[in-house]
Amino acid sequence: MIVEPTVKDAYDLMHRGALALALVEKNGMRIDVERMDNSIKSTRDKIEENERFLQDSREWKVWKKRYGSSASLGSRTQLGVVLYEDMGYEVGSKTKTGRAQVNEEQLAKLNSDFVTAYLENEKLKKLLSTYLIGIRREVCNGYLHPSFNLHMVRTYRSSSSTPNFQNIPIRDPKIGSLIRSCFVPRKNHILVEIDYGALEFRIASCFWQDMAMVDYACNPELDIHRDIAMECYCLMKDEVTKKARFHAKNQFVFPTLYNSYYVNTARHLWASIKDDKLETSQGVPLDRHLADKGITRQTFEDHIKGVEQNFNNRFSTWSKKKERWWKDYLMDGEFNLMTGFRVKGVMNRNQIANIPIQGPAFHILLWSLTRLVKWMVKSKMKSKIIGQIHDSIVADVHKNELQDYLEKAKQVMTEDVRKYWPWIITDLMIEVETSSTNWYEKKELAI
Repeated sequence: MIVEPTVKDAYDLMHRGALALALVEKNGMRIDVERMDNSIKSTRDKIEENERFLQDSREWKVWKKRYGSSASLGSRTQLGVVLYEDMGYEVGSKTKTGRAQVNEEQLAKLNSDFVTAYLENEKLKKLLSTYLIGIRREVCNGYLHPSFNLHMVRTYRSSSSTPNFQNIPIRDPKIGSLIRSCFVPRKNHILVEIDYGALEFRIASCFWQDMAMVDYACNPELDIHRDIAMECYCLMKDEVTKKARFHAKNQFVFPTLYNSYYVNTARHLWASIKDDKLETSQGVPLDRHLADKGITRQTFEDHIKGVEQNFNNRFSTWSKKKERWWKDYLMDGEFNLMTGFRVKGVMNRNQIANIPIQGPAFHILLWSLTRLVKWMVKSKMKSKIIGQIHDSIVADVHKNELQDYLEKAKQVMTEDVRKYWPWIITDLMIEVETSSTNWYEKKELAI
């Protein structure tokens, strides 16, 4: 696939964006090195404690008896044989070759203290090697300087490396706390993360010119992700939690917009209910809540099929146009983005639906980041932008400059960018979180 600018403004966006991100890299993120070193030590100690528990178990004795000196806790193949053949656990699903699957989803269904400790240890080992040690290795004089790339992602979104700042865990509170609490503001500064609200849905509204989508995106009383959570999980508005909204957004809204269908979305939504232990705002587990509504694992797929039909009917212009868009691509082998780029090459249906939305959505963020960096340098501010995560900008803001920064960011990100690109026919919204202690403890701030 090739993505190339067709107008000078598109080239300038990438050129100036690369220069702005180079300055963001130079600014760096302050790291509490002592805390990170302590986290590395405590995680190593917990891994060793878990391994002692595993090796004292009945399962490990059976494991050693079967495999002898070649027995390894790191072998999922050996684990599957021990659990399903020797210990007699019921097989949940099989691979194409007929072997029992031993992925995290299947293992989590087993009622076993051994498996629970095993899965926790796998998470801790990844936390230690990929994140804690991986980040610590890149710290220089108390600061981390990740690379932000504009040339390595097929949709022309950015990527990050050494380390990947855009992939630092947050969903697991324990793991998120260990890592993100090590990111701290400079002296007399506050960490500020500004995120676009429902940006991809808003850009989809602009791209497909579906006025029902546009009306939905412009109505402050409506929230597509919350409302779809209500439909998927049979909830009232005040019963929707942040977690439920997150999974409705990522397991239904985006996949549906990008040409997935109800069989896949139902499977992933149900898995998220179990894996993330989703509850109503009153603390009722969602699987139990759905059962009270007459919906079980066996009938959930039909339920989501109905949600998908409602989605297609609600946004009927999009539903019709996406088929025409696919046929036009098959004829031409290329298409244009609203931000002045042409995309060519062999792509599947998901990419054809995804790229025209995700690409411009990121371009909006990049345009805004570039303007903010330029303004901060020109104003000789002590505040610095230190990172970028797809739909959000992370800054280390001096406490005396906080109000100026928030006002400017809101102007640039919700007003100026719409003047620059008139095709943005929906309102844009930003959400702000701040912390004077560390990145994990950030709290919402109304602006």
